[in-house]
Amino acid sequence: MSDQIIKFIKINNLQYNTLRDPQVYRRVAGEALRIQVGVGGRGAVRVTLADEKGTNLVQGDVQAPGTFSHELTFARPGVRIVTIGAQHADRSESRDMRLDIMAHAWVG
Repeated sequence: MSDQIIKFIKINNLQYNTLRDPQVYRRVAGEALRIQVGVGGRGAVRVTLADEKGTNLVQGDVQAPGTFSHELTFARPGVRIVTIGAQHADRSESRDMRLDIMAHAWVG
């Protein structure tokens, strides 16, 4: 079995974990979410962020081992599923993330 291309995912400098309380990843509409994707291997890796409809939000190339970083901002509240894809030579890998965007900040 070959090594994984995607080594880690961070949201606002916090390691993404599906079992963690989603409150730590929530942001208010209009507030930026910094997504970092650590990639392994050697050579160029193309990293893409796509929405739930498959539309590319952003894509970029990074030299592996390295980190791809991008800030996303959503204007409207709601739950978003963002798919992170990584292609390296003849291999590809993807992971889904749930991003909660709130209408306003919680008080209290």
